[in-house]
Amino acid sequence: MRYIVIGAGAVGGAVGGRLAQAGREVVLVARGTQLTALGEHGLRLRVPEGELRHRLPAVAGPEPLGALRADDVLLLAVKTQDTVAALDTWAGAPVAGGGTAGERLPLFCLQNGVEGPRLALRRFRRVYGVCVWLPATFVEPGVVSAAGSPLTGVLHLGRAPHDTDGTARSVAADLADARFEAPVVPDVARWQYAKLLGNLANAQEAVSGPGTSEAAKALSARVRAEGEAVLEAARIDWASAEEQRAARGGKVTLVPLEGAPRGGGSSWQSLVRGTGSIEADYLNGEIVLLGRLHGVPTPLNELLQRLAGTFARERRPAGSLPIADLVRMADEAERRTY
Repeated sequence: MRYIVIGAGAVGGAVGGRLAQAGREVVLVARGTQLTALGEHGLRLRVPEGELRHRLPAVAGPEPLGALRADDVLLLAVKTQDTVAALDTWAGAPVAGGGTAGERLPLFCLQNGVEGPRLALRRFRRVYGVCVWLPATFVEPGVVSAAGSPLTGVLHLGRAPHDTDGTARSVAADLADARFEAPVVPDVARWQYAKLLGNLANAQEAVSGPGTSEAAKALSARVRAEGEAVLEAARIDWASAEEQRAARGGKVTLVPLEGAPRGGGSSWQSLVRGTGSIEADYLNGEIVLLGRLHGVPTPLNELLQRLAGTFARERRPAGSLPIADLVRMADEAERRTY
């Protein structure tokens, strides 16, 4: 199989680089300065054993590849807010022997939240969800760090909306050779919803900094409790804390990497890079949507979704809202609601 990694940022670069190290054929898809750097210098992947350099084909879209191969696997690793544009670009790409990528090729969504596979199923017949547990950072154009050891990450995967098949097992085997654990599960959405609950704190970290203080931890707990109440009302199951500890415990430990500081979660990194967008609409916003559909108030997640979006659009500095101010705003939002 040839892996086409659509979105060669932190997650895509880490997965693509490790697959290439394991001898798999990899094409990276990027844009702007990242595409330029990959073309000029290759991918530099900083990992616990040192810096790996991979000279891999790098393209902006499907056209330079000509007709795609029947054994191509598409790994979608863009942020959810960029998903529709990526799907529009790749779904209609021709495949050798006839048909299009949307009709014939498998698409694996390596993304936070749960919306990616739902968007993809509108355009691709063969869609797979992936619950991404992978500490990775975009350091600079062409440079990605992945500090996990002994494994680089744990990637639960399965066919969307549910089921498993031979393609999932083949991809999982390749990922296992590339220093990932990749359990194939028939209920991948349960793992994605569990990760979603953890990711509800991403917006808080992005606007107010790492949640190490007691005030920050207390607010994160309130935000998560609101999310759990919504999932319960919607009768959506998620993997328990015990299941997650059993699946990941001791397998991915962060190792300090020289020249590659750990720069916070994905939302924090979006603000630091000044991308102008952030994934809060598909994390906190997913809870807000389900809350409105099932009659459960979600003032805290609404607040974080709004603030994160404002910070991204106005390119405000990451972590610049004092946690005391955020807690006060959260208290006021709850009082207005209840």
